[in-house]
Amino acid sequence: MVQTIGNPLSWVVSTAGSTGEHVADATARLAGDHDLSPPVVREISGEDIGIALRRGFEDFAAMRSDVIFIVALYPVIGLLMAALAFNSGLAHHFFPAASGFALIGPVAAIGLYEFSRLREQGQTPGWGDAFGVLRSPSLGPIVAMSLYLGAIYAAWMVAAFFVYSVTLGPEPPTSMLALLTEAFTTGAGWAMIVIGCAVGFAFAVLVLVISAISLPLLVDRPVGLVQAVVTSVEVARRNPRVMALWGLVVAVLLAVGSVPFFLGLVVVMPVLGHATWHLYRRAVEPA
Repeated sequence: MVQTIGNPLSWVVSTAGSTGEHVADATARLAGDHDLSPPVVREISGEDIGIALRRGFEDFAAMRSDVIFIVALYPVIGLLMAALAFNSGLAHHFFPAASGFALIGPVAAIGLYEFSRLREQGQTPGWGDAFGVLRSPSLGPIVAMSLYLGAIYAAWMVAAFFVYSVTLGPEPPTSMLALLTEAFTTGAGWAMIVIGCAVGFAFAVLVLVISAISLPLLVDRPVGLVQAVVTSVEVARRNPRVMALWGLVVAVLLAVGSVPFFLGLVVVMPVLGHATWHLYRRAVEPA
């Protein structure tokens, strides 16, 4: 059934009521008290990544107006981060903040998973269906996973600041141009780049392993947080090369989408979000 805009107040009241009905059950699922039998993990290949990307683009093409409505905020956030960094003496925070966006990307894509799930069932979702997670029995685990990823992002920002402090710092740069010049023309600057990339890679691998499958699984089935994360880790353990390739694809596309001025994310984010759903479908047996 197509979701129309209708009366916003009635939609909010209806959603809030449904959310309240699931609070107790969602809290129980947070601890995994109502987990079903463990999901069955498949072995996947690079071909599955290609299929997932193609189907992700098909989902985006079929629902682009509603999808763009949901993701248009992301480039705005990017531009605000850039303005803050360039105008407030916080230039050294801009690159960690922008590059770390991928760490919370799985949370931003939750509504897109729901879109793909509904379209898979032959439905025509509208923008309001992106908030269907508020009525989900797995709301508790989804919120908890989102908080964990937020904490990882915060930890990355602290780590990036420490790397800057012990290389080019502790004083902040006078401008973005000064930061770039020092980063690429001094030994300390290159040390910051190399160490920062290594630390960032470790954070990215952690998020990829625990969230690539867990959040789509939570949207799809009433499982607990522990079971969802264990399943995601198991997919990565059984398919290390394929998941590494998927991580590289995500990193490259997000980098491309960030140019110019993060506007490309309006297309890249939904395609990756939908593709993640389809990769999950390839990696985990249906219930």
